[in-house]
Amino acid sequence: MEAKQLALLCRELVDNRKAEDIVVLDVRELSSITDYFLICSGTSEPHLRAIADELATKLERDHGITPHAADGSLSSGWLVIDLFDVIVHIMHHEARKRYDLETLWGDAPKVKVKRARKKAAKAASETA
Repeated sequence: MEAKQLALLCRELVDNRKAEDIVVLDVRELSSITDYFLICSGTSEPHLRAIADELATKLERDHGITPHAADGSLSSGWLVIDLFDVIVHIMHHEARKRYDLETLWGDAPKVKVKRARKKAAKAASETA
């Protein structure tokens, strides 16, 4: 799977668990360690866990993708899942505000998501 495709899949999976303020940054021109960052927020420790579990479970079960590494803790409010080409940051709102990764990586363009296509596909699958 291509890196951008994986980043967008991860975006969809965290969105399934109601992650908030989801941003995908294209860091290919800025970083030698990964191609994309996905940053999202959760409202509580259980919510952070649910987002991380959804991501890991669905990637493994449906796509055979396992993380290269995972770090952070629920109590710190920041979980990091390294998928090599995509690094996912699942953060509590306070941690996200404190570390402000979007400003730190401010030169990275945001990946636009075609919501109209996504909504149409979802509507089609619901009527089928």
